[in-house]
Amino acid sequence: MNWIESLFFDHTPLQAVVVLSIITAAGLGLGKLRIGGISLGVTFVFFMGILAGHLGISIDPMMLTYAESFGLVLFVYELGLKVGPGFFSSFRSGGVGLNMLGLWVILLGTVMAVGFSLWLDIPMSDMVGVLSGATTNTPALGAAQQALEQLGESAQGAALGCAVTYPLGVVGVILALIIVRKTVVRQSDIRSGGSHDEADHTFVAAFRVENPGIDGLSIREVAMAAKGRFVISRLWRDGAVTIPAGDTLLHSGDRLLVTTTDDELPELRIIFGHQEDKDYNTDDIDWNALDSDVVSRHVIVTRAEINGKRLGSLRLRNSYDINISRVTRAGVRLLATPGLILQLGDRLTIVGEQKAIDAVSKLLGNTEATLKDPNLAAIFIGMVLGLVLGSIPIAIPGISMPVKLGLAGGPMIVGILLGRFGPRLHIVTYTTRSANLMLRGIGLSLYLACLGLDAGAGFFDTIMRADGLTWIGLGFLITVVPVLIMAAWAVRKSNVDFGTACGMACGSMANPMALNYATDTLPGDNAAVAYATVYPLGMFVRVLLAQILVLLFT
Repeated sequence: MNWIESLFFDHTPLQAVVVLSIITAAGLGLGKLRIGGISLGVTFVFFMGILAGHLGISIDPMMLTYAESFGLVLFVYELGLKVGPGFFSSFRSGGVGLNMLGLWVILLGTVMAVGFSLWLDIPMSDMVGVLSGATTNTPALGAAQQALEQLGESAQGAALGCAVTYPLGVVGVILALIIVRKTVVRQSDIRSGGSHDEADHTFVAAFRVENPGIDGLSIREVAMAAKGRFVISRLWRDGAVTIPAGDTLLHSGDRLLVTTTDDELPELRIIFGHQEDKDYNTDDIDWNALDSDVVSRHVIVTRAEINGKRLGSLRLRNSYDINISRVTRAGVRLLATPGLILQLGDRLTIVGEQKAIDAVSKLLGNTEATLKDPNLAAIFIGMVLGLVLGSIPIAIPGISMPVKLGLAGGPMIVGILLGRFGPRLHIVTYTTRSANLMLRGIGLSLYLACLGLDAGAGFFDTIMRADGLTWIGLGFLITVVPVLIMAAWAVRKSNVDFGTACGMACGSMANPMALNYATDTLPGDNAAVAYATVYPLGMFVRVLLAQILVLLFT
């Protein structure tokens, strides 16, 4: 039976796989339990890792470091790919405000840590570790340890302080968000959201031309005069339907089926003259029943050659006599403007004759099975580029050591950039939603299992120290209080939806576990976008503050 003992306890690559698999499976199983309607989900993997470490289970240190690093890199890179398409538009619309809210979270926690240190006479060399653990920010701990070593001070207290406060740092953010949701958040504050993209959600409306000012003008001339964007997919005149082009002349009495956005409707009513009352935005609309001469079909972009091309460059209207009314991407409907850059997986709504649509389908691919093949090369190349970026030292005047984006910052930024600009460079970054969720889940589970296993060995021994429970209590307050205050402020005073407030709080606390809880319990991806918006600056500030605290108070 020695082989069984060897399988579970001897430090081999096989043993590492077995132990991490058992910890992950047990944690995910417990994560499905709901207590009072609340489930911590994947966070239970972390607690199972702590329990295993406490029981004396360990794996090879090099394997532990590798699995922890790989899991974190995989999670943040896939997260970056997911939020990349909408990141920049989101940042432009509210990124500065979110980062200011995140900085207040960081500032409140730092002030509390300094206050506790002075009030309770706790050395800053220990308190900076408590602060790092309470905010689940290991790069800040590393920066503090380097600063302490340069000053000739012991960094052991900082490491122990981080170890004992880290678990409640993970859970504290989740508990704070639950409290805010139960006490402050209204139903109207929970928005379905969606993928923030460069265009708004589309709106379909029918108009009748009654404005004599546009009688005899071409659609192109009307579009140039109008500031808003719209697409005319059908034109009815004298009982016949046509697929209009840019040079099609409009006449009084023409009926138009127009795809636009909510914001553009008032202007289009003035331009065309009259909007019909029928609602064309319900899911039960039978578009093919509107007329018998043309059909409406959905065609999916699956040819790699089309990825990254502008819709107008394909000249589909002139070549095939069809119209594209809108493009659906990741569940979000976009206006089919000539400048829209197509990506693999885009679903185009095409109006025209069946033969013409069949020809366009061949051009675009329309073979859904090809999308299921994972583009693994882009994933691994992206992670390499992210690690290179994360390893670049950035010198900051007044700081004794350079700052790096690290394992989390570099891959996330590269993921965001490739998710947003990859198609323009003809880089295929498309993955199905299920594939993205699976890769993120595997990465986060590996990271949490290793993190818990590493912290569990000395966790309970440290708790039994005279100052162990004090550190835990102070760390819990540093975690919960700033999140409670600023999440509630964001929802009630800054008019931010709760999903975005959660992402802001998780990003400023560098807490991917809490983010995962938010994305699992809230609709849309507002939380993930906000997390990516706040995280880079928050990480920089925390690393800098850790070094400043050591230099000022040690």
